[in-house]
Amino acid sequence: MLRLSRRLEMIAEDVPAGSRLADIGSDHALLPSYLAGQGKIVLAIAGEVNHGPFEAASKQVNESGLGSIIEVRLGDGLDVVAPGEVDVVTIAGMGGALIAAILDRGREKLGAVKRLILQPNVGEAIVRGWLLEHGWMLISERILEEDGKIYEILTAVPQAETTVTGEELYSPFTLPGGAVADRELLLKMGPYFVIEASPAWVTKWERELDKLSRVCGQLEQSSLEASQEKLAALREEMKRIGEVLECTQKAKP
Repeated sequence: MLRLSRRLEMIAEDVPAGSRLADIGSDHALLPSYLAGQGKIVLAIAGEVNHGPFEAASKQVNESGLGSIIEVRLGDGLDVVAPGEVDVVTIAGMGGALIAAILDRGREKLGAVKRLILQPNVGEAIVRGWLLEHGWMLISERILEEDGKIYEILTAVPQAETTVTGEELYSPFTLPGGAVADRELLLKMGPYFVIEASPAWVTKWERELDKLSRVCGQLEQSSLEASQEKLAALREEMKRIGEVLECTQKAKP
């Protein structure tokens, strides 16, 4: 039986049974092969933009005997999909800016899509912002640490499919302890994550604070006005992140 990393397993768990899947940047077609083998999807398109991964994905599908369910296609982003052909799209292992660009360029392909499952390696706030701006409602945020890296999995549905609005989801609120989680901070840190404050999420932001602290140390060595302005902005960002982390920990029993 095909085994997946825990990251891909968590993505697979969010794919509804009976889905018609497009896995963009499929990387050996592992996710669609696993789902097809489980009988969870009725068809899949594994999209790859480069010839090497395309050949590897084609080999995986052929060797697993799943060619009647999975079709590997060579193309850029959602170019591999026809309008109305799929109802679930997964995009994993890319930067948030690239994921948002793929979705934006392929918006006409999303009319029949009922679920987006996105796993940005960085730039999660960019993905949340794109979803909010384009009528997609974030319904789930999941996070895990695997092999020393932390991954976020963001699942969204069309706004018409849920009664909660984006404005409600990102509405500012005050955490126990007094820190205000405003729209900008919720886009950055995740509206569900801020409430749940899981250990992996806390670790992610503690690491981010360490990274920002190192950048501040470098900026302190410069007397340039632009550097000092950047330093002040970073210190304010660190202050707000730190306050949220402190408040979420205080709120735990």
